[in-house]
Amino acid sequence: MYDAQCDLAALVYEPHQDPDAVLRNFAADLNARGVRVVGLVQAGQCADSSLSAVLLHSGEKLLLAQDFDPAAQGCRLDLARLQNAGERVADALSHGADLVVINRFGKRERDGKGLGYLIERALSADIPVVIAVSSDRFADWITFVGGMSVRLGCERDALEAWWNNISTSNAQPDLTSHPTVCEILK
Repeated sequence: MYDAQCDLAALVYEPHQDPDAVLRNFAADLNARGVRVVGLVQAGQCADSSLSAVLLHSGEKLLLAQDFDPAAQGCRLDLARLQNAGERVADALSHGADLVVINRFGKRERDGKGLGYLIERALSADIPVVIAVSSDRFADWITFVGGMSVRLGCERDALEAWWNNISTSNAQPDLTSHPTVCEILK
């Protein structure tokens, strides 16, 4: 259940923590090092019209909020816009990735909707996945993944340690580079 070599990690956060900033900064640093990070991170608040997501592979910001309705209460997530964002991630994923980041595991994913299919698609292609999971939803997460997940604290160091562990264990040896006889005898 908590195998440090598992390619699926939950960045578990408390209400006072900001998993989006942790994931966004981590992805930006990896992209700057030449690692292809595909996915999205939430920007704005779920309960107002600022709800959006940033596509990590392009930097594009997508609106996820419903059109403004002053009578609406609670989360203003527009499911059609979320699905559109998911399709954009799936398209980028089809061009290859080293890591997939999913902004949140919520009730839609728990119920088999939302962006859960991206997790399955990435893992089927042997691409590691990290997703933000509220501590309140962690039990649902474990059920959703059948217990096969690493639990990370919502800290950059925990995320870095997980990535360093799995990226090293997943590294393929370079079988095309063989030393010449001359190089061996030097």
